[in-house]
Amino acid sequence: MTKKWRADFSASFYRRLGKSAHELGDTSGEASCPDIWELDNGDVAIIGQDGTSSYSTRLPAGVSIDPDERLVIIPRNMMLAAKPDIPDA
Repeated sequence: MTKKWRADFSASFYRRLGKSAHELGDTSGEASCPDIWELDNGDVAIIGQDGTSSYSTRLPAGVSIDPDERLVIIPRNMMLAAKPDIPDA
């Protein structure tokens, strides 16, 4: 049996993947949410709107959200802007 992955909350923000919400025009205020960041251990942090309660009853077969997890929504243009920063392997 393999060890269950757990987030390392001591990891630090390393670099933004893609462009900021301001650069993409996804925010009109001082807030810079949503965002995608690589952490110094290689994991990725996503900042977006919490869609857990809206999607929890509509998840595809085989998909679940643990009590300590959240389903987060970010704009499509933000994910596409991050693609060049995400390695293929």
